[in-house]
Amino acid sequence: MIVMALGEALKEMETTEPEEGQSALFLTDAKQAPEAMKLAGMIYEGEISLSEIGFCKLESQQECLAGSLYIPKLIRMQEAHHRILFFINERHIVIVENDDYARRIVRRIQNRKQGQKMTKEQFIYHFISQIISKDLEMLGQYERQLMALEERVLDGNTQGFQTEIMPIRKELLTLNGYYDQLMDMGKEMEENESHFFSKKQVKYFGIIADRADRLMGKTNHLLAYAQQVRDAYQAQVDAEQNKNMQFLTVISTIFFPLTLITGWYGMNFHNMPELERGYPGVVVLSLVVIVVCIIIFKKKKIL
Repeated sequence: MIVMALGEALKEMETTEPEEGQSALFLTDAKQAPEAMKLAGMIYEGEISLSEIGFCKLESQQECLAGSLYIPKLIRMQEAHHRILFFINERHIVIVENDDYARRIVRRIQNRKQGQKMTKEQFIYHFISQIISKDLEMLGQYERQLMALEERVLDGNTQGFQTEIMPIRKELLTLNGYYDQLMDMGKEMEENESHFFSKKQVKYFGIIADRADRLMGKTNHLLAYAQQVRDAYQAQVDAEQNKNMQFLTVISTIFFPLTLITGWYGMNFHNMPELERGYPGVVVLSLVVIVVCIIIFKKKKIL
């Protein structure tokens, strides 16, 4: 468990018990979470279980605010998420995790804001801002992938399109829901119904909500763009199918009169004068029919 003092600066404390009137950040895992909650003077009416976290939410209780963060991992978004629980009262913040993700973010904030004032509200703002700091760049990568897919489709190369577009669409849908949850969380903290935050500093949570809203808007734009690319792919596939059907229709049209000819002369009536030397004539007639059909289709630009 790591305990850091909030106030004039974010710095690690030598003791786990904050001084009277001192605000502190408790960074711990699930096993030591009850001890950290006790030191922070918080009572949580629920079970501290990271495995049950499935979305971002904020819950107001009598003694504290309880929140959860379900953060998609950028590399394996569909397979893994960072799960974090956090608790806030009038003075302290408790962050619970079982990996080092939150700890790395806290160290990053500590290094970048070294010597700067760090209130409870400012820390929450910087913490969530660090979580989504690279998301706009990531969405830009998705946009470039979609543009490359669109160029391939327009060039007529549709091989493997579905296997590439489906993961992108699923990840964008995951991000869209994630940003929606973050936006709601920021708005709830800005409302400050439990009065655990300073009225002068709730503006930071409004900034978080606005950033999440912009990211969600960008994600919605990419989802619409992905749908346009899929429509272009479907149009290309339909065009290829139409070409194939047109070719088969032309072949059928050419061979239909030949079938009529072979059927006619296959009857072998005795009174047909062509029976004695009709074979060469039928061959010539069939060739003439084929050539005439091809010329007609060429003029009509069907072939």
